[in-house]
Amino acid sequence: MYLCPLCQQPLSLHDKHYQCPQRHSFDIAREGYVNLLPVQNKKSKDPGDNKEMMQARRDFLQAGWYAPLAQAVNTIWASLSPTTLLDIGCGEGYYTNQVKQTLPGCDIYGVDISKSAIKFAAKACPAIKFSVASAYQLPFADHSFDGILRIYAPSKPEELQRLIKPAGHLLTVTPGPEHLVEIKHAVYENVRLHDDAIATIPGFTHLSRQSLRYQLPFSQEKDVLALIQMVPLAWKFSPVQKQQFAASTPAISVEFSLDLYQENTPV
Repeated sequence: MYLCPLCQQPLSLHDKHYQCPQRHSFDIAREGYVNLLPVQNKKSKDPGDNKEMMQARRDFLQAGWYAPLAQAVNTIWASLSPTTLLDIGCGEGYYTNQVKQTLPGCDIYGVDISKSAIKFAAKACPAIKFSVASAYQLPFADHSFDGILRIYAPSKPEELQRLIKPAGHLLTVTPGPEHLVEIKHAVYENVRLHDDAIATIPGFTHLSRQSLRYQLPFSQEKDVLALIQMVPLAWKFSPVQKQQFAASTPAISVEFSLDLYQENTPV
């Protein structure tokens, strides 16, 4: 299933490491994941979300604030029953683990560029195969998956086409127009809503869209701070502004667009 990130040849498992025919070797970490991001492919010393963002997201998700989104994702995959699934940009594995609980027989892989996030994910979810890698050069063999999940994560259409099996499904989650609009009003004079256009993805046919919108009725300042810290809008706040906004414990709108696609290469 895995490809060597250096020479793109298949990797074979030997005891506690993967090795390709060219003898490039990649050890399985103590937590159970494999790092397939070569040093020369890194754009920084520690790519991906920093530890502060990761901890905030972990606290926020584990508190259940995005549980309705996880349930919506699970319901879609349950109706499709994939046998092999890849979660691109899986972070700490919150949604990956939710899907695994819904589809215990599915062979699930999670990939993220953040080593810290993957380390936590692998330790928390040993039944899932996690790896550190770039979403723009995914270390998997062609046509490996009949299901691909992409929640907010960027990726190359060519990689999606390469990895998906014939007639396989791609599920994307993107922010809807009103997503976090109250936070935007706190930092922008002129608020621009998210575009709700359905993305065209070469090699795929769009099948359906499900919109999910609800409010987060915060009562504790720490939950508001966790939400702010885990999103890019955090950089727009000064420390004082952030604290003042969190102290007001506002109800915040979240809106998601779940778009289902199917691979459409002619037979």
